[in-house]
Amino acid sequence: MRYALAATIATLFATAAWAADEPANLRIELRNSSGASVGTASLAQAPNGVLARIELKGVAPGWHGLHFHEKGDCSKADFTSAGGHVHGKATMVHGLLNPDANEAGDLPNIFVAPDGSGQAEVFSTYVSLGSTAAREALADKDGSALVIHANPDDHKAQPIGGAGARIACGVIPAG
Repeated sequence: MRYALAATIATLFATAAWAADEPANLRIELRNSSGASVGTASLAQAPNGVLARIELKGVAPGWHGLHFHEKGDCSKADFTSAGGHVHGKATMVHGLLNPDANEAGDLPNIFVAPDGSGQAEVFSTYVSLGSTAAREALADKDGSALVIHANPDDHKAQPIGGAGARIACGVIPAG
Protein backbone atom coordinates (compact mmCIF):
# COMPACT_ATOMS: atom_id res chain seq x y z
CA MET A 1 0.00 0.00 0.00
CA ARG A 2 2.84 2.39 0.93
CA TYR A 3 4.58 1.74 -2.36
CA ALA A 4 1.39 2.32 -4.34
CA LEU A 5 0.85 5.66 -2.58
CA ALA A 6 4.48 6.69 -3.13
CA ALA A 7 4.27 5.73 -6.80
CA THR A 8 1.04 7.71 -7.22
CA ILE A 9 2.55 10.81 -5.59
CA ALA A 10 5.72 10.51 -7.70
CA THR A 11 3.60 10.19 -10.85
CA LEU A 12 1.59 13.28 -9.91
CA PHE A 13 4.76 15.32 -9.34
CA ALA A 14 6.28 14.12 -12.62
CA THR A 15 3.06 14.93 -14.49
CA ALA A 16 2.90 18.40 -12.94
CA ALA A 17 6.53 19.09 -13.86
CA TRP A 18 5.96 17.84 -17.41
CA ALA A 19 2.80 19.98 -17.77
CA ALA A 20 4.71 23.07 -16.64
CA ASP A 21 7.15 22.54 -19.52
CA GLU A 22 4.37 22.22 -22.09
CA PRO A 23 3.67 25.21 -24.36
CA ALA A 24 0.67 27.38 -23.55
CA ASN A 25 -2.40 26.29 -25.48
CA LEU A 26 -5.58 28.16 -26.19
CA ARG A 27 -8.78 27.30 -28.03
CA ILE A 28 -10.95 30.15 -29.28
CA GLU A 29 -14.39 30.24 -30.87
CA LEU A 30 -14.75 32.04 -34.21
CA ARG A 31 -18.11 33.78 -34.64
CA ASN A 32 -19.78 35.57 -37.53
CA SER A 33 -21.51 38.97 -37.39
CA SER A 34 -24.74 37.43 -36.06
CA GLY A 35 -22.86 35.70 -33.24
CA ALA A 36 -23.13 32.18 -34.66
CA SER A 37 -20.13 29.90 -34.35
CA VAL A 38 -18.33 29.36 -37.65
CA GLY A 39 -15.40 27.43 -36.26
CA THR A 40 -12.53 27.28 -33.84
CA ALA A 41 -8.86 28.07 -33.67
CA SER A 42 -6.41 26.20 -31.47
CA LEU A 43 -3.29 28.20 -30.69
CA ALA A 44 -0.15 26.60 -29.31
CA GLN A 45 2.92 28.38 -28.07
CA ALA A 46 5.99 26.90 -29.78
CA PRO A 47 9.62 27.67 -28.95
CA ASN A 48 9.86 30.27 -31.74
CA GLY A 49 6.30 31.47 -32.34
CA VAL A 50 2.67 30.37 -32.39
CA LEU A 51 1.10 27.46 -34.26
CA ALA A 52 -2.58 28.02 -35.11
CA ARG A 53 -4.95 25.29 -36.32
CA ILE A 54 -8.14 26.78 -37.75
CA GLU A 55 -11.30 24.83 -38.56
CA LEU A 56 -14.22 26.63 -40.24
CA LYS A 57 -17.80 25.65 -41.12
CA GLY A 58 -20.58 27.63 -42.78
CA VAL A 59 -18.26 30.18 -44.40
CA ALA A 60 -18.54 31.30 -48.05
CA PRO A 61 -16.37 29.12 -50.33
CA GLY A 62 -13.06 30.42 -51.64
CA TRP A 63 -9.92 32.04 -50.27
CA HIS A 64 -10.13 34.32 -47.22
CA GLY A 65 -7.63 36.65 -45.57
CA LEU A 66 -6.53 35.68 -42.07
CA HIS A 67 -4.88 38.08 -39.61
CA PHE A 68 -4.12 38.61 -35.95
CA HIS A 69 -5.72 41.91 -34.89
CA GLU A 70 -4.52 44.14 -32.06
CA LYS A 71 -7.47 44.02 -29.60
CA GLY A 72 -9.29 41.10 -28.02
CA ASP A 73 -12.68 42.62 -28.81
CA CYS A 74 -15.15 41.15 -31.31
CA SER A 75 -18.17 43.02 -29.89
CA LYS A 76 -19.08 45.07 -32.99
CA ALA A 77 -20.92 43.23 -35.78
CA ASP A 78 -18.32 44.41 -38.32
CA PHE A 79 -15.49 43.44 -35.93
CA THR A 80 -13.81 46.86 -36.20
CA SER A 81 -13.63 46.70 -32.39
CA ALA A 82 -10.67 44.32 -32.91
CA GLY A 83 -8.61 47.27 -34.22
CA GLY A 84 -5.98 46.95 -36.93
CA HIS A 85 -3.47 44.21 -37.52
CA VAL A 86 -0.96 43.37 -34.83
CA HIS A 87 2.00 45.48 -35.94
CA GLY A 88 4.98 44.43 -33.93
CA LYS A 89 7.52 46.77 -32.50
CA ALA A 90 9.16 47.97 -35.72
CA THR A 91 7.17 47.03 -38.81
CA MET A 92 3.85 48.60 -39.80
CA VAL A 93 3.83 47.56 -43.45
CA HIS A 94 1.28 44.97 -44.53
CA GLY A 95 1.97 41.94 -46.66
CA LEU A 96 3.82 38.66 -46.47
CA LEU A 97 5.16 39.39 -49.98
CA ASN A 98 5.98 43.04 -49.30
CA PRO A 99 9.71 43.71 -49.86
CA ASP A 100 9.63 46.20 -46.95
CA ALA A 101 8.76 43.34 -44.52
CA ASN A 102 5.41 42.61 -42.94
CA GLU A 103 3.32 43.14 -39.84
CA ALA A 104 3.30 40.62 -37.00
CA GLY A 105 -0.41 39.97 -37.66
CA ASP A 106 0.01 38.90 -41.30
CA LEU A 107 -0.89 35.26 -41.94
CA PRO A 108 -1.44 33.12 -45.06
CA ASN A 109 -4.95 32.90 -46.52
CA ILE A 110 -7.34 30.08 -45.64
CA PHE A 111 -9.31 28.15 -48.28
CA VAL A 112 -12.95 27.20 -47.72
CA ALA A 113 -14.39 24.32 -49.77
CA PRO A 114 -17.74 24.44 -51.60
CA ASP A 115 -19.44 22.83 -48.57
CA GLY A 116 -18.39 25.82 -46.38
CA SER A 117 -15.68 23.97 -44.46
CA GLY A 118 -12.08 25.04 -44.23
CA GLN A 119 -9.00 23.91 -42.37
CA ALA A 120 -5.55 25.40 -42.09
CA GLU A 121 -2.54 25.09 -39.90
CA VAL A 122 -0.32 28.19 -39.91
CA PHE A 123 2.78 29.20 -37.99
CA SER A 124 3.97 32.69 -37.16
CA THR A 125 7.42 33.49 -35.79
CA TYR A 126 6.37 37.11 -35.16
CA VAL A 127 3.99 36.49 -32.24
CA SER A 128 3.75 34.64 -28.94
CA LEU A 129 0.93 33.85 -26.53
CA GLY A 130 2.94 35.17 -23.58
CA SER A 131 5.22 38.11 -23.21
CA THR A 132 8.64 38.03 -24.81
CA ALA A 133 10.97 40.73 -26.02
CA ALA A 134 11.47 38.99 -29.37
CA ARG A 135 7.80 38.60 -30.40
CA GLU A 136 4.56 40.54 -30.20
CA ALA A 137 2.41 39.14 -27.36
CA LEU A 138 -1.10 38.20 -28.48
CA ALA A 139 -2.31 37.78 -24.89
CA ASP A 140 -1.16 41.26 -23.83
CA LYS A 141 -3.14 43.63 -21.56
CA ASP A 142 -6.06 43.97 -24.02
CA GLY A 143 -5.74 40.62 -25.77
CA SER A 144 -5.89 40.16 -29.54
CA ALA A 145 -8.24 38.67 -32.10
CA LEU A 146 -8.03 36.24 -34.98
CA VAL A 147 -10.05 37.69 -37.87
CA ILE A 148 -11.27 36.05 -41.09
CA HIS A 149 -11.88 38.41 -44.04
CA ALA A 150 -14.37 38.12 -46.93
CA ASN A 151 -11.72 38.11 -49.67
CA PRO A 152 -8.20 36.74 -50.07
CA ASP A 153 -5.24 38.84 -49.02
CA ASP A 154 -2.90 39.64 -51.94
CA HIS A 155 -0.07 39.97 -49.36
CA LYS A 156 1.13 43.29 -50.84
CA ALA A 157 -1.50 46.07 -51.07
CA GLN A 158 -1.91 48.52 -48.20
CA PRO A 159 -3.42 48.49 -45.68
CA ILE A 160 -4.99 44.97 -45.71
CA GLY A 161 -4.14 43.41 -49.05
CA GLY A 162 -7.65 43.79 -50.45
CA ALA A 163 -9.00 41.28 -47.94
CA GLY A 164 -12.21 43.26 -47.52
CA ALA A 165 -14.82 43.03 -44.80
CA ARG A 166 -14.26 41.12 -41.59
CA ILE A 167 -16.62 38.13 -41.58
CA ALA A 168 -15.54 36.19 -38.48
CA CYS A 169 -13.67 36.96 -35.29
CA GLY A 170 -12.34 35.10 -32.27
CA VAL A 171 -10.99 36.66 -29.07
CA ILE A 172 -7.53 35.81 -27.79
CA PRO A 173 -8.00 36.87 -24.16
CA ALA A 174 -5.66 39.12 -22.21
CA GLY A 175 -2.95 37.30 -20.32
